[in-house]
Amino acid sequence: MTAGFRIYPNPKQKASPELVDRYRKLPVANVSDSMSRMSAAGPRLRPMHGGGVLAGPAITVKSRPGDNLMLHKALDVAEPGDIVVVDAGGDLTNALIGELMIAHAVRRGLGGVVINGAIRDAASVRAGKFPIFAAGVTHRGPYKDGPGEINVQIAIDGMVIKPGDLILGDDDGLVCVPLADAEAIYAATKKKHDAETAQLEAISAGRNDRSWVDEELKKRGVEYMG
Repeated sequence: MTAGFRIYPNPKQKASPELVDRYRKLPVANVSDSMSRMSAAGPRLRPMHGGGVLAGPAITVKSRPGDNLMLHKALDVAEPGDIVVVDAGGDLTNALIGELMIAHAVRRGLGGVVINGAIRDAASVRAGKFPIFAAGVTHRGPYKDGPGEINVQIAIDGMVIKPGDLILGDDDGLVCVPLADAEAIYAATKKKHDAETAQLEAISAGRNDRSWVDEELKKRGVEYMG
């Protein structure tokens, strides 16, 4: 087995459709806060599609910058609902995916694609609802030589992603929820989201308590001048 040319089996344990559906209803910002703001895929990865949440279990790809050979294979082996997550080093020189590959992913029922790199055919992607997150756009096409690996642990801007982990993305960005912690993180996020919903209702009704601001300033010894 040659390092850099390895394909591992799809994860036997991965985020279930029921878990994915529950997380899909929660804002990424609330999930991030419930993970102590310690996990994020960086501000460069943005939604390129026409709108809608990305949510599903990860099929991971580690590829050489500018090369999409293993991404092609990952689109073939991923299962319906899976999110193909590609660490291509963040390089924007060559696009790794365009409308033809996306059409194939849609036909296979995948849940979305994340590219730590570039896409092309941006107008077509924007016009569609298939979830695509990427770091940028370029017209230059990819190479298809490898190396690359499928279903290995990867990291994007310090955020570790294991095959089967839950990937969630909205207009605020992306977060990876480790499968082992998914239920606990969901409970904390749901509690926070419900509290913020109640707070929004209080603001609308003019019942929002702002006394905490002055209390924090007082604790820090702020002086009012003039």
